[in-house]
Amino acid sequence: MDTNAVLDIGLAGLLTAATVAAPVLLTSLLVGFAISLFQSMTQIQEVTLTFVPKALAVGVALLVSGHWMITELIEFTHLLFDRLPSLLSS
Repeated sequence: MDTNAVLDIGLAGLLTAATVAAPVLLTSLLVGFAISLFQSMTQIQEVTLTFVPKALAVGVALLVSGHWMITELIEFTHLLFDRLPSLLSS
């Protein structure tokens, strides 16, 4: 296995991880920003006000995009298994 193959697999793994994590992270970011903006406008400093909506939004994001995430991870795993014979022979 040469250096280029390792770099290709690493890059594909990082891109897959970033792609799969993006919906949950962006949802959490947007909800957190909206709650933060609301808190700064109303000067309400309640800890549960930030946690509960974010947890609910992340749960909804996982329900909505969970099937797509699993599909992406399965495709990546199939790609790795398809490349395995060529990686072992070189």
